[in-house]
Amino acid sequence: MTASPLLLNSRAAALLQVARNRAQTLRIATHTTDAADIFDFGVTAEGGLEAGLLLARICLADLADVRLIPAAGELSLPQVWVQTDHPVVACLCSQYAGWKLQTDDYFAMGSGPMRAAARSEQLFSELPETEGSLDGLQAAVGVLEAGQLPSVSAAAGLRSQLPENCRLQLAVARTASQAGNIQVVARSVETALHKLHALHFPLEVLISGTGTAPLPPVAKHDLQGIGRTNDAILYGATVNLWVRCEDDLIAAIGPRVPSSSSAAHGQTFLSLFKAANHDFYAMDAALFSPAVVVFHNVRSGRSFQFGRHVPQLLRESFGV
Repeated sequence: MTASPLLLNSRAAALLQVARNRAQTLRIATHTTDAADIFDFGVTAEGGLEAGLLLARICLADLADVRLIPAAGELSLPQVWVQTDHPVVACLCSQYAGWKLQTDDYFAMGSGPMRAAARSEQLFSELPETEGSLDGLQAAVGVLEAGQLPSVSAAAGLRSQLPENCRLQLAVARTASQAGNIQVVARSVETALHKLHALHFPLEVLISGTGTAPLPPVAKHDLQGIGRTNDAILYGATVNLWVRCEDDLIAAIGPRVPSSSSAAHGQTFLSLFKAANHDFYAMDAALFSPAVVVFHNVRSGRSFQFGRHVPQLLRESFGV
C-alpha cells in the first residue's frame, strides 16, 4: 500500500488559520494583498513567546513538537525543544531556509512548505514528494526571516514560482524579535540533517529526532540576532537522532557532523559573519551544525556521541 502524502502546505495553512483566529492574544497582525496573505509575527507587530512557538511549528509543517523547557547547564536560559518522528520531511522539505528571496527592494531567507510545492531547489531531487496533486493545492505557506514585511514585487515574485491556483500565505518575523528568535533556534535538528545530507549520509535511515538549544536574549538589532541565534546552535545545541543502519556508518561520518568539525569553530558567529562580508555562502559550510550530535542505532542498540558545548562563547555572544 502506498502511503498517503503528508500535505505539508495544508498542515501549515491550518496552523495559520489558528494564528488568524488568535491574532490579538498572539500579538500578531494580518494583512491581505493581491499577491499574498501576510502574517506579521514580529516585524511591526510585537509577537511573543507563544507566537514564536507557533511560527516554528508552521515552519516544520506541524510535523514536530516545539516547546520551551527549563534551563539546563551553566546558562540560566530556557531551552527550545524540538521533537519529530518525520525529521527528513519536516526539516529538509519544509524548515530548511533554502529559498533566497532577493529583489531590488527586498531580501529575506525563505523557508516553510511552500518550498515543497515549488520543488525548485536541487535538494528536492533527493527528497520525497509530499504534496500529492498540486492541482488541488489551496495554499502555499512560507516563513520569511526578514526585517521588513515583503514588498509587492517580492510577494509577486514568490507567487509566480508556485502552482497557479493556490493562495500564497507568508509568516514573517525579524530575527531581533521574540518570535523570530525562537523560530531560528528551533532549527537544531534541521542543521544536523542538512549537514548529514552534505556528508552523503543516507537520509532514509533517519527515524526520529530531538533537539535542544538555549534561547538567547532578544537582540537589539537583526545582525546581532543572527549572531546569537546561530551561536545557540553551533555552541549550545544537542541533537539526538534515532537511525537504522550499520554502526560503521555512524563511526565514519559522526565525527564530521558537529560544528567542532569546522576549522572556524571557536569564534562567535557574528565575528565570522563580519569577516565574510555578511555572506553566509562565503563561510565554512562545515560550521553550520549543532554543538553535540548523538546517534541512537535501533538496529544495534548502541549510541554514539560527537562534539562539545562551548558555554563561554555563548556567554560572550549573549551578553549574560
